[in-house]
Order: sequence, then structure tokens, then C-alpha cells
Amino acid sequence: MKEKAYYENVNIKNELRLRKMLSDLPPFCKQFFIGIEPTTSSRTRIAYAYDIGCFFDYLHRENPICSQMELREIPLSVLDEITPMDIEEYLFHLKYYEKDGTEHTNDERGIKRKLASLRSFYRYFYKNELIRNNPAVKVDMPKIHEKNIVRLDIDEVARLLDEVESGESLTARQQMYHEKTKKRDLALMTLLLGTGIRVSECVGLDIGDVDFRNNGIKIHRKGGAEVVVYFGDEVRTALMNYMEERQKITAEDGSINALFLSLQNRRLNVRSVENLVKKYSKLITNLKHITPHKLRSTYGTSLYRETGDIYLVADVLGHKDVNTTRKHYAAIDEDRRRSAAKHVKLRDI
Repeated sequence: MKEKAYYENVNIKNELRLRKMLSDLPPFCKQFFIGIEPTTSSRTRIAYAYDIGCFFDYLHRENPICSQMELREIPLSVLDEITPMDIEEYLFHLKYYEKDGTEHTNDERGIKRKLASLRSFYRYFYKNELIRNNPAVKVDMPKIHEKNIVRLDIDEVARLLDEVESGESLTARQQMYHEKTKKRDLALMTLLLGTGIRVSECVGLDIGDVDFRNNGIKIHRKGGAEVVVYFGDEVRTALMNYMEERQKITAEDGSINALFLSLQNRRLNVRSVENLVKKYSKLITNLKHITPHKLRSTYGTSLYRETGDIYLVADVLGHKDVNTTRKHYAAIDEDRRRSAAKHVKLRDI
């Protein structure tokens, strides 16, 4: 039997997880997920299911009507009884609550996402004339206070890659494993920093996805699109060095085609890469808290600074909306901000 591609396995796992989540929700919720299936990824539907689950859990515990029935018994007609003020109370509740002895909090971004999910949920049933009212659309989205994008400076990138290559600052035990993983780790880190691909796209790479003739890798974007991302000479060298080693490894079943393997000869997962980045970034004194996504931000910032082309950055990073890119990268061009200080003179000296 032909080995399934990584993204196919991810979609199957997500679909099974979604079905399990839906089994705990009112039956009519299933229709919503059937309706959005053609236009959403499996991971997006999981996020929707979690958010919708939070809403019905709140109704089941706090709403006078819904608290009198089992969660799965809540009828579709309840949606018509909810007012905009009920939803505002729900969002206020989300800031802090306890469930099963565990504290839960949501910042403004978490609340915004849950309201967006609820809006989509209501919009579907309202559009299909299954409910009379759409109170969610009348609730204002919370204002988001933008955070500075954390990324590595040029010298920090060099120091990080030097640490990955040498392993000198690792513990004696870590150095034993480093001898076995050095080429893999350097190829992986160089690839993330040199292409800006997502960590999920990175771990999903198969050997056949790497094209050294054209210096490109074939990846599957979040929405399912298959695209080619190109890399430079530094990435090419690191990948070729690792590929020589990878060709000699016999991978476990289910990971035969995987590019990046663990010490157990299985496809690396997202958590493993997150831990790998964390391990090496800790070796550098005063280095910012770095995650794979911040390596992606580093690439996006560097590409924008070198080209000034926000549309190119958006295309390479796979942003569907260029405004997302502009907000995150164009706004952090500190070199331009610093130059402003040189242009304004208050007195002739």
C-alpha cells in the first residue's frame, strides 16, 4: 500500500478528532461543519469546534433554560433566544473562569477568535433561514493592541546557526546526541530561517519534495494549496549535507518518505521542532524567547528590508491577505524609524 502523504494523515487525524468533539455538542452543530467543509482546512474546523464547544458549555452552565437540559439536548431554537447582551456576557466570562478545577483565561485575541467563530456559526444558520435572528453580528469585535514582532537580528541568526553547528555549549549528554543530529538540525534550522516556511510545512516535507536542480521545495500550505518555495545557496548546502546522511537511514513504516527524521527514525513532529529551536536558542546569552514562528518572522522581516516589496513577502509567506503582511512586517522597519531622528533639527549647532 502506498504511504500516505503527511498532510493526508494530518487531515484524517483531524477529521477523527472533529467527529469526537461533535459527539459532545448538540446534533445540529454537525450541519454547520458540513457546510463549511469545502472552504476550510481540517485544522480550522478543529478550532471552530473548540470555540463553539466553549459557547455551548457556557450556555449549559450559565443559561437558565439550557442548564435544565443535557448539553446534547439543547435545540437549535435556543439560538433565537440569545441576545447581543447575552453574547457580551459570554465574552466577559471568557476573560477568566474555572472548569473542573482548572483556571482558564482569554486575552483580547482569544476573545476575538471566539467571537469570530460564533459569528460564522450564526451566519450559517441565519443564511440558511434556520433561525430568525443573528445577534452575534451586533456585538463589536474587541480592539486588538498590536504587539511588536519578535525576530532575530542578523548577528543573532549567525550566533544561533553557529551553536547548532558546533554544539559546544550543550551539556555532555546533549553533545552525544548532537553528533547524530548535527546535520539534520543545521539543515532544519537553516531551512526555516532561509525560507520562512511554517513548522507544519517543514515537518511535512518528503525527500521527493526537495528539488536541487531548481533550488526549490514543494510544500502544502494551510489552506491545502501546493506551492514551490525557493531557497538560496546556504540552505542548499545544509540540505545537501543532510541528504547524504538521510539516504543511509532506513525509516520506520509510515515515515519512509519523510525528509526530517527523529532518532527513532520516524517523521519529526511539530512539538519536536519547537523543542529543538528552544534548546538551541537557550544556549545564547540574552537571546530573545525564540519559537519556530519567530524564525519565520525573522525571514519575513529580512526579506521586506532587502526588497521593500510587501507583495513578494506576502506571496512567499503564504499570506492570503497582504494587509496581514503589511501589519506585521512593514510596520516594524526600525531602520526607517531610527533614520527619522537624523532628519529633524531643533536648533542650528
